[in-house]
Amino acid sequence: MTKLRNTVGERIREIRKAKGWTQQQLAEHSGLDDAYIGSVERGERNFSIDTLEKIIKALKVSPFDVFIAIEEDEEISLRRNAIDEYTVVINGLKKNQIEIMKKIINELKNAF
Repeated sequence: MTKLRNTVGERIREIRKAKGWTQQQLAEHSGLDDAYIGSVERGERNFSIDTLEKIIKALKVSPFDVFIAIEEDEEISLRRNAIDEYTVVINGLKKNQIEIMKKIINELKNAF
């Protein structure tokens, strides 16, 4: 069971860093202690579903985003980090702005 806890903790750290947040900032947004956040990210804390929900809501991601398996493959890691950063960007946008972003991304994809 430790592997899942470590995996989830690492994903929380990756998403937090993609947002450009410190552990202190995540703690403030989630209502948790920053030392507690650090222990969750390191997989040291056997946290509850309620605590995980606070963290997920603070990060404004879906539970799915936290449970994506961490792979050792560098290319997969690069893609996952790009998705994390894209998620952070679109979280604050309105529907029409997201549609524009999708069109831009498709244009870029077609350019390659």
